[in-house]
Amino acid sequence: MQRELKGWHVFTGFAMAFGVIIAVNLTLAFNAVRTFPGLEVKNSYVASQSFDVDRATQLALDWDVAATLNGDHLVLTILKGDAPVSPVIEEAIFGRATSVAADQTPDFRFNGQAFVADVKAGAGNWNLRLKMRAIDGTLFQQRVIVKVQK
Repeated sequence: MQRELKGWHVFTGFAMAFGVIIAVNLTLAFNAVRTFPGLEVKNSYVASQSFDVDRATQLALDWDVAATLNGDHLVLTILKGDAPVSPVIEEAIFGRATSVAADQTPDFRFNGQAFVADVKAGAGNWNLRLKMRAIDGTLFQQRVIVKVQK
């Protein structure tokens, strides 16, 4: 037996399809706002005015910065040539790239070769956002992708 397709059947199909689309969009928008880590700078125009000069002075330091994670042990290595450098760390935030929920402020200690800190980390992608100051007062800012050692 064949059933007749009526107007309310078509309307119900369209309403359900658009209902799914709206529900998915609302879910994605909610999660985007909930996990937004915040602004990098308060005013991007003002920050852009000194960007090239700041970048040039930072590059002139000639530092090679790397971070590695072995279990829950974070190692931050800063080298100039082959010699370790020990700048003043003004701010360090260890966390995920897309969420601030797991952000931590590591308590770095310089061991003569590198800065070390204990953190709570799991598998996945981790970043270290740094603000350090050189002996001459130059500000060094960088987001370092942490390499996970197994």
